[in-house]
Amino acid sequence: MSDYIEIMIIAEGHTEKRFIDEILTPYMAAKNIFIRGQLVGKPGHKGGDIRFSRVEKDIAIHLKQRKDTFVSMFVDYYGIKKDWPGLNEARQCTSPKTIADAMNRATKKEVLSKFADHGADDRFIPFIAVHEFEALLFSDINILASQLKVDLSTFEKILEECGEPENINNSPNSAPSIRLKRIFNPYKKKTNGLTIANLTFCR
Repeated sequence: MSDYIEIMIIAEGHTEKRFIDEILTPYMAAKNIFIRGQLVGKPGHKGGDIRFSRVEKDIAIHLKQRKDTFVSMFVDYYGIKKDWPGLNEARQCTSPKTIADAMNRATKKEVLSKFADHGADDRFIPFIAVHEFEALLFSDINILASQLKVDLSTFEKILEECGEPENINNSPNSAPSIRLKRIFNPYKKKTNGLTIANLTFCR
């Protein structure tokens, strides 16, 4: 039995993959957990339009390739299309936690029904983020304010209004990324976002 763990994470888009490769991977490697990120679908995929049929193919490939690798994913609930397991149930939920629980539970059940013979019960770990990547950046608004050189009270008001980072995205016009672009222009997901994420999660 090996003394390390390998995890393949299927990422929705390029920023999510860079977050995995540049932030999660080196941090977890120090703990003997080795992570690799892969974009969902064929090369050239630009993110968004996430369908279970696409993600399922990648899950199947990695579950079948090696018996000792765990498989997970980094997918945004609001980018998911209608064919995803649990979507109808999740739409009846009223909090980020219950939405995520419904989606992850249904995803696990669907994958297990098809790939039980390939260790899906033990090796597949679903992860559906309720909101887009930028919701993570609101986990530490002190870092967020400092890096964007914006008064802390700006972000305090947003959290006071929403209650928690995962509650920020309640419409396409008030998503975390949209709010950041209004507050700080030009906000760039692949530069500002990843820098802030690195400072937030790798201390």
